Amino acid sequence: MRDYLHNKLRTAALAALLACSVAAPGAVLAEAEWMLFTLDNDTFVGNDNGYTNGIYVSWLDSPEGKPAEIGFLASAMKWSLPDSGSSGTGFSIGTIGQTMITPDDIEEDPPILPPDDLPYGGLLFYADTFVQVQQSHADSISVTLGVVGEYSFAEDAQKFVHDVIDSEEPCCWDEQLDDEVVFQVSRGRVWRTWVSDSGNSDFLLSADLALGTMRNSFATALLFSSRTTNPVSSQNGWYLFAGARASYLGNQIFLDTSKSYDDDFEEIDYQEDRVSVTAGLAYSWKEWSFTFAMNDLNVNEDEDSAEEYSEYGTFTLAWKLD
Repeated sequence: MRDYLHNKLRTAALAALLACSVAAPGAVLAEAEWMLFTLDNDTFVGNDNGYTNGIYVSWLDSPEGKPAEIGFLASAMKWSLPDSGSSGTGFSIGTIGQTMITPDDIEEDPPILPPDDLPYGGLLFYADTFVQVQQSHADSISVTLGVVGEYSFAEDAQKFVHDVIDSEEPCCWDEQLDDEVVFQVSRGRVWRTWVSDSGNSDFLLSADLALGTMRNSFATALLFSSRTTNPVSSQNGWYLFAGARASYLGNQIFLDTSKSYDDDFEEIDYQEDRVSVTAGLAYSWKEWSFTFAMNDLNVNEDEDSAEEYSEYGTFTLAWKLD
């Protein structure tokens, strides 16, 4: 009976996630001005473990002459915006994404499990984001709903890709994190603190607070590449960017494995306080835009398994729909 109820519960959770990812962004997708595809992969930095892959499809609505519609999920955070989100220029972003992590050796059977190595884990999610832009600052709100475990379909995705590229097949996804519904809400602001006389360069400072069961963190300084790169910020030109982020990570669903594995597995020891860095290039030409960046989520990490989790490259391609 317990297994039956558990299967029913996780099936219902998956159905709810799919409903949100299809129905909730409907109004935004119908009005979407840009589509974006983002690929994170650790092969950009010469690895094939840790945070090994992330795929994200986003749509961005930035209407002219009227405020963008706030998505269904993000509307739960509308109260935190100045003037209820009615002032300034705004754009709305919906994102469906899948991320996965793996141990260092994906052919090891049985695998080395936490705390000595990273687990097999996948996350499938829908994120609803709204950004409101003023002359000297911008505000953001975001709500994310996702599922970890079998229904993230990370096992299927990795095996398919490795079969296509004729790479080794991961042996032990049956040891992946248990099924769990996760969520996160976040509120951020970025300030444009300095602009050059030519207007070709600037310095940004921001703060962001995120709460939920997926990842809890407070970033005290941020200039970072985004899974939802904004192509409207670069029109017929290019720019370089680099940044650093100081943050405190209260929990991370992939690393706090005791919350998803059986009780006899221990947590991975990782640093809650961290410094992240990024550097990249963005270019836009007519109705196309791309961004490439190299990222290290924690340059001070001294645990081998967690260090491997933190390094990856990211590529985003965007195209205008009308």
